Amino acid sequence: MALGRLRIYLGAAPGVGKTYAMLAEGQRLRAQGTDVVVGFVEPHGRRPTAAMAEGMETVPRHTLTYRGIGFTEMDLDAVLARRPQVALVDELAHTNVPGSRNAKRWQDVEELLEAGTDVVTTLNVQHLESLNDVVEQITGVRQRETLPDEVARRAEQIELVDLPPEVVRRRLAHGDIYPPDRIETALTHYFRVGNLTALRELALLWLADRVEEGLQRYRAEHGIAAPWETRERILVGLTGGPEGETLIRRAARITAKTPGSELLAVHVVPSDGLADADPAALDDQRALVEALGGSYHQATSEDVVEALLQFARSENVTQIVLGASRRGRMRSLLRAGVGKRTIDGSGPIDVHIVTHEEAAGASAPLLRLPHPTRGTGPRRYWTAMAGTALLLPALTLLLTALRGHLGLASDLVLYLLLVVVIALVGGLYPALIAAVAAGLLADYYFTSPLHSLNVEHINDILALVVFIATAALVGTAAGTAAQRTYQALRATAEARALSRLATAMMHGQSLPTLLEQVREYFGLAAVSLLERDREHGSRPRWYVIASAGERPPERPYEADLESRVNDDLTLAARGRPLGADDQRVLSACAAQLGMAHAHGRLAQRAAETDTVAAVERTRTSLLLTAGRDLRTPLHSAEAALARLHDLHPGGSVEEQGRLLSTARSAVHRAVQLVSDLDRLGRLHAGALDLYLRPVDLDEVLAAVLDDLGPGGHTILLELPERMPDIIADAAALTRALTALGADALRRSPKGRPPTLTAEVLPDRLRIRVTDGMDQAGPEAAVPSASGLPDALSDSLALRLSRDLTEAMGGTLEPTTEGPAFCVTLDFPTSAHRFPPPEVGEAADRAAE
Repeated sequence: MALGRLRIYLGAAPGVGKTYAMLAEGQRLRAQGTDVVVGFVEPHGRRPTAAMAEGMETVPRHTLTYRGIGFTEMDLDAVLARRPQVALVDELAHTNVPGSRNAKRWQDVEELLEAGTDVVTTLNVQHLESLNDVVEQITGVRQRETLPDEVARRAEQIELVDLPPEVVRRRLAHGDIYPPDRIETALTHYFRVGNLTALRELALLWLADRVEEGLQRYRAEHGIAAPWETRERILVGLTGGPEGETLIRRAARITAKTPGSELLAVHVVPSDGLADADPAALDDQRALVEALGGSYHQATSEDVVEALLQFARSENVTQIVLGASRRGRMRSLLRAGVGKRTIDGSGPIDVHIVTHEEAAGASAPLLRLPHPTRGTGPRRYWTAMAGTALLLPALTLLLTALRGHLGLASDLVLYLLLVVVIALVGGLYPALIAAVAAGLLADYYFTSPLHSLNVEHINDILALVVFIATAALVGTAAGTAAQRTYQALRATAEARALSRLATAMMHGQSLPTLLEQVREYFGLAAVSLLERDREHGSRPRWYVIASAGERPPERPYEADLESRVNDDLTLAARGRPLGADDQRVLSACAAQLGMAHAHGRLAQRAAETDTVAAVERTRTSLLLTAGRDLRTPLHSAEAALARLHDLHPGGSVEEQGRLLSTARSAVHRAVQLVSDLDRLGRLHAGALDLYLRPVDLDEVLAAVLDDLGPGGHTILLELPERMPDIIADAAALTRALTALGADALRRSPKGRPPTLTAEVLPDRLRIRVTDGMDQAGPEAAVPSASGLPDALSDSLALRLSRDLTEAMGGTLEPTTEGPAFCVTLDFPTSAHRFPPPEVGEAADRAAE
């Protein structure tokens, strides 16, 4: 069966006309002969909307009862059984009433689509999950009902229902959106012009991205490689060099001059992984791109130009910003630079070449040679040079002694072997020097005339020229291979170090542990992560966040090495000096440590925020619960006092006494509730001291029954003959059981008193308080969504008893047994005082 198609009418705010547009589409389809039904429509009392729905078949809603109140929802089963071609379902992000088949209406819609029914629905932009926090910042209202963006993106059609903010406010003022009592508040809060303008822009931008996704999909399906300039996209190519910030700012200025344009940055990494870019510089440039509103990307390829152009075409880039070449003129003659080759292959994409301080100018040398020790390192370079100075003379002496046994060809082959060995050790420069020196030595000692640089025979000249050329080529190849091998080993070691550090971060290792890894890897004596306090006078103070090693530096100027993370964070180290490559890896490690510190701080703030939010939620919940529980006794006291006031002077003394007793009982109940609220507040604030010790339950129950007054003596107690002491606070346990007993007495009908039972279990004692509601009747409470009676599922007495019990190390679980309400408490016992009954009886029998 084919899936149904989803069409969404998207609006920036309530009242723009989404439901009306959906119903108008339904009437149009109905006029064309399509089988259309109204699954769910909420007109919100708007007469034009209700009129638009007239004439269309409406599937009756079904009613659900939640907390004693009836709610109507879409009857999904009825719509599925009806099997229409098109179903109109309003408010896609709506949350269904508990007890419904699905928690969200969009899940109902997905079932309709899977059944092959097309669905037309409505959605406000503030309900999209990705925009929820942005909408809260704009409007100050947190949307509780959200919809995953993926659900909306799967829609075949999304149509924006748009109205200018002034029109929406005018409709609101005329009473077309909200009832009169809500108009003034809405106009001055949610429906302000600024809010509506921002929400409208969010809707347009989100829909533009959705259209862009469709365009990219169309171009991919039809094999269209050329960019379509529907929107300006400026791409800046980064090498990780010092010119990166200049290029990024230049590209950002171009982007700012073109409204609606987008800034992208890309860095191409060689596929062999031997990158020369500084990770710390790339991190800084990435942060700059994101700070300017752009996005940073990374591609891997052997050919930088090919990767750059491929990325540009895939992202529909219209302009590319590159830096002027840093290559010398000789190298540019040998091979065109990245900028020239990009221009040649860009096609319709504009390419901007931006000059910078690092660019090769007219005063630059014709050929910029790399540093002699680059690639192999100073140690191997000078070892090869020493080998050239020592081994070439030694080989020459050996060949001179064997002059009568070896010819020129053999001599040249041995010289070539030595040049290759030197190239493998020291790289290109020692190999070239060794090749020229070996050629001169062979000419001087082994070609006629001897001991002269002149050569008589043309064959000797050719042999020497070929030898020098061969030695240079072989030496160059061997040196390049050695350099690549050295770079690969360095890259592997760097990757291993960074990978170990990243893995440790992912496993939540502490900063001192991470610093210890860095110290061990680089062989340093001590390392410290320092943070600067800018608010401390004119001279900033530095604080040690974490450290490792002996006598770690406490100030940057006390360190032998320093790697800055940012303006306020630096990694200071004490120990041996590091080479340029090691310092580059140390900078990358410092950046990761900075990220670990930032994430830890964010996690700490999030935990503090969650704690504060939890405290606020608890406080709010307690106030609501206390307000509800106080309402009944205060109303009773008020009614009794009012009747007492209305009694004529000749009223009976018995009636006056009864009313005074009622008022006194109600006020006592209110005072007790306020006392419970205060005790709960002190408990959550940590100001309520509990003294846990072995407690005799019989003594506690005697105090409970006395506190309950005459009604307490009606409670049925079912206790074992021998009970162990429980570990609790006597006063807190007495208050908890008193609160539960009082609630059970109030709920129990006349003639059916509550029951308190105790059961001895291994290592604990179970106490159960059950009210007298052993049969359903008109007094039975309406079950709540949790399965507990609403009057007790969130009562102050239950909250107080639960919190006190858990603070003493016990557990409290409220349940229902038919109409009866039961609370079970488990407490640990003092096992050394009394064993369980069955154990004690077995011991007695054994003694007999």
